[in-house]
Amino acid sequence: MIAKKHRIWVEFIALFICLPMIVFAYRVTLAPWLLAILGIAALGCFLIIYTDSSFKRFRLTNTANLHRLLWRSPITFVIGATLTSAIYIVFVQGELFSLPLYEFDSWLLLLFVYPLLSAWPQELIFRTYFFHRYKKVMPSKTLRILVSAFIFAFAHIIYANIWAVALSFIGGLIFSYTYVKSRSTIACVIEHSVWGIWLFSLGLGQYLDLSQTL
Repeated sequence: MIAKKHRIWVEFIALFICLPMIVFAYRVTLAPWLLAILGIAALGCFLIIYTDSSFKRFRLTNTANLHRLLWRSPITFVIGATLTSAIYIVFVQGELFSLPLYEFDSWLLLLFVYPLLSAWPQELIFRTYFFHRYKKVMPSKTLRILVSAFIFAFAHIIYANIWAVALSFIGGLIFSYTYVKSRSTIACVIEHSVWGIWLFSLGLGQYLDLSQTL
């Protein structure tokens, strides 16, 4: 049992600490391969939990608890949208909604690509995989919510700016709480997609795009 826990912690450090640090160190070289790295990591995590007999597979496609989002998520989004708009106006001082206004085709592509290639693999790794894989070494759900938010934020050091890390930590708290309450990967993907598309539409996506932060 002790040896197994050691292996779990080694895996945790390798996946959530070492891998982001490596990508950060070689981000110029790895920039074109970022989505591929994310996809491979997500596929590996998926195979591990899918072949784990103790994993409840219904969590991947569970829609039974989506109603839990109906009252909380809109309120959270309105508050968050107001705060992020204020941040953009005060600190960035750029033109609001420049992406949908001046690059409409790119924005439309974002609506379809972001949920599939970004939100889905991230939620699979940082929520579904994390909460199942490490529940024995972190039995407290509150602790897992906090750690999930931390490693989610830490993964965003690859963008080399404080906004990416700070926004990701707050987002990580929101998505982790959603996963605990809904027991649904899809619920987290939907919420993550809405927030991600909002940030890119607003103009803060420049801090979450490696091609713009190098």
